[in-house]
Amino acid sequence: MAIGGVGAPVVAEQGFSQVGMDEQAFDEFYATSYRRLVGQVYAMCGDLAEAQDCVQEAFIRAWTKRRTLDVEQSPETWVRIVASRLAISRWRRAQKARRPVDRSSSPTRTGEPDELRVLLTRALQQLPPAQRRAIVLHHLCDLSVVEIAEETGTPTGTVKARLARGRAALGALLGDHLPEEHPHG
Repeated sequence: MAIGGVGAPVVAEQGFSQVGMDEQAFDEFYATSYRRLVGQVYAMCGDLAEAQDCVQEAFIRAWTKRRTLDVEQSPETWVRIVASRLAISRWRRAQKARRPVDRSSSPTRTGEPDELRVLLTRALQQLPPAQRRAIVLHHLCDLSVVEIAEETGTPTGTVKARLARGRAALGALLGDHLPEEHPHG
């Protein structure tokens, strides 16, 4: 493939090749994707520092694979999946190290909004990953069903079903735990 020659594809001019990305293309990819991915992973894990660490680690892994990442199959999706899996693994390790008594020993430190956030985060963590991702992307990242379908590579009907099932599951999980001033239904 001729880069910059007559008849060269536009993709070559952007730094992409059939094999993957060059350094400049990867830098552009990082610059345009990092904040969005941190926001999405943050919504999934509820800890900004953890989300930043996981996305950074995912980008480090993507950097080592930049020449083999399929640019046609959305490298951002690959990074999001890796970052999400890292966040889940870290959360599981933290849960094993933490005792339930530790969380309940200081009820005065958390106010009403923080309690609701904890309930929502715990409820989201109980959803299947695909449903959780759809709920987070739609309700917390303000993506449309079509945008979610494009990002996740799933049909819009599947996204709608995941949203409906996720909402129903959240309603069941949060139904008896929501404070009075946050009615549901």
